[in-house]
Amino acid sequence: MSRQATAPAAFGALRHPGYRGYFATSALAMMADNIEHVISYWVLYERFHSPALGGIAVLTHWLPFLFFSVTAGSLADRFDGRRLIQVAQALFALVSIAWAVLFLTETLEIWHAVVLLTLHGLAGVLWSPAGQLMVHDIVGREQLHSAIRLTATARNLGLLLGPAVGGALLLLLDPVTGLFVNAFFYLPMIVWLARVPYGAKPELQPPPRPSPAGGGGRERRAAERGEKGVWHVLREVSGNRTVLLMMAVAGASSFFIGTGIQAQMPEFAHDLGHQEADFSYSVLLAANAAGAFAGGMLLEAGGWLAASARAAIVLAILWCAVLGAFAFATSYPLAVTLMLIAGFLQLSFGAMAQTLVQLHSPAALRGRLIGLYNVASNGLRAFSGVTIGLLGSLIGVHWSLAASALALATVAAVLLALALRSD
Repeated sequence: MSRQATAPAAFGALRHPGYRGYFATSALAMMADNIEHVISYWVLYERFHSPALGGIAVLTHWLPFLFFSVTAGSLADRFDGRRLIQVAQALFALVSIAWAVLFLTETLEIWHAVVLLTLHGLAGVLWSPAGQLMVHDIVGREQLHSAIRLTATARNLGLLLGPAVGGALLLLLDPVTGLFVNAFFYLPMIVWLARVPYGAKPELQPPPRPSPAGGGGRERRAAERGEKGVWHVLREVSGNRTVLLMMAVAGASSFFIGTGIQAQMPEFAHDLGHQEADFSYSVLLAANAAGAFAGGMLLEAGGWLAASARAAIVLAILWCAVLGAFAFATSYPLAVTLMLIAGFLQLSFGAMAQTLVQLHSPAALRGRLIGLYNVASNGLRAFSGVTIGLLGSLIGVHWSLAASALALATVAAVLLALALRSD
């Protein structure tokens, strides 16, 4: 593989007008996503004061990625990605409105949160493979690494703006009004997608190869429905050690850490001396995204850290060390600094892993392989609600985060040894 494919020119993807539109609208949609999380997680914490509920929130939100990512990838291979993404954005907006109605009527119950977080997760599942295929369609292979890193940067820009705007809405308005306002932030992507030519083109997708045993029709229909898709895709890439290692590091990081820390951030903020939904809470929540955004800009501008399996795993190990230090930080400035560093490291190894997987994916299976990667990188985040949240209800969230970071570092060390053996 050429160096150009793995280390594109600085901000190369942004030279494409189509990608600039996707970058801007996806960042706005991610901001809305995280405004909703900021407001809903704080209200849930105030109403129930339960680390276990925070863990359940993570679990129900990410389980759809575990069960439906390959199916969503199959849909992205077959249908126009623009329409899939539009449906996803509309569902995000409806969930935000539903939260607002429940808060307004003071009828919120735990089962409501489970349903809404599950619907939110389904919207994310539908968006992810279609969005990644659209990015590939816009920029092509040569600028794919740049586009993936910039897309991750746009996502973290949304993560950065989400807590800031969400905190402002909490302070200046109220949770109900803030969530109604938030629903409108999904509209720009819906409108933009109605006007652009990019997206998965079913007529350009190569047909699945028939089975040599003569069962091609049944196997093809099963693959198109997403059935047996995991095993089919794994067979196709079973000889590619790089793809398997990146799937493993993405899956392990999602399983042990994932987004479990985000749902518990109110308790970390409380233990650092901030008991209200004030600016300090929003800064702590946004620090991780700020580090990722700044890191993405620096890496893209300088062309540093070309994607490699060894580099991705080493960065994941460093991420574990920083999170372990954050777990026991007693100084608010130190905690914010550690979150900034953690954001930089997480973006770096995550973008590398996704780039390597997507560059090695066969064209006919690209959507399903992306879906399988999303099972690892997103679906397994559901269990971070157990490793950090539910375990935190037993031993405390500080100890559960530290234990999860140590477990991930151990797995990553084993993967690094395998990567070194393969060189």
